[in-house]
Amino acid sequence: MSSLSATELLPVADAHLAEPGLTLDALTAHWAAYGARRAMTAEQMKGADRRAQRMGASGRELMEQAGTAVAAAARALLNSTDRPSSGQVLILAGPGNNGGDAFVAARRLADGGVRSYVVLVTSAARPGTPDAAANWDRLDGVALVQRMHAGSGHDVAILLNGIERAALVIDGLLGTGVRGALREPISQAVDLCLAARRHGVPILSIDTPTALDLSSGEPSEPNVHADLTVTFHRPKEGLLRRTGRVLGGRVLVAPIGIPVQADHD
Repeated sequence: MSSLSATELLPVADAHLAEPGLTLDALTAHWAAYGARRAMTAEQMKGADRRAQRMGASGRELMEQAGTAVAAAARALLNSTDRPSSGQVLILAGPGNNGGDAFVAARRLADGGVRSYVVLVTSAARPGTPDAAANWDRLDGVALVQRMHAGSGHDVAILLNGIERAALVIDGLLGTGVRGALREPISQAVDLCLAARRHGVPILSIDTPTALDLSSGEPSEPNVHADLTVTFHRPKEGLLRRTGRVLGGRVLVAPIGIPVQADHD
């Protein structure tokens, strides 16, 4: 934990998050103070993230905290869901830092004994940011994690076979900033999320349901409809708008180590 966040208990050091019986209600209460903060736009969050890094918080550290928070929320959602499944979590990760958060979540879930199938959804050979690429590489050799690269819509469509047996789908495809219709293979991965949800598989989105703008609350097409969204640092304006409330489902706000001083220039 960095000195910038020493006054708050961050996910990596939070023993409460490792409790085997953690539920969504308990986690909601645990992070209630963050959910009660004033909301911000996607642009304001990007500014806070940049200023936090200038103040000494590394991007890699912020990603570790975010992914750890997502893993805790995933376990809480699994503990709060009563449905037959394979017990394996399907993690759909895009090429950016949203996908990087998902890779960390997979590693942290494995630490807790949860198996996952992690799919890098991009036409590129590797994740597109250094932090995401580093956390993709860290999954190599993790016993409870199976990795796959889906470079085309056809690759993603293969995953439809048996999707109803997934314990949970984690949407780490895209953060905010989507403009216009989604492109292949991300669009097919969103369709996969929608198919899973029709089968009753719970969907957890990282930061925002893919294709929902965190500032305006307006979605592109197609878009993910989440049961649970884990966003970071502060609530987001887009998740409080009418469509955002529907697509985001239940929303948790997790701390990741951005000091409140970074919210302003």
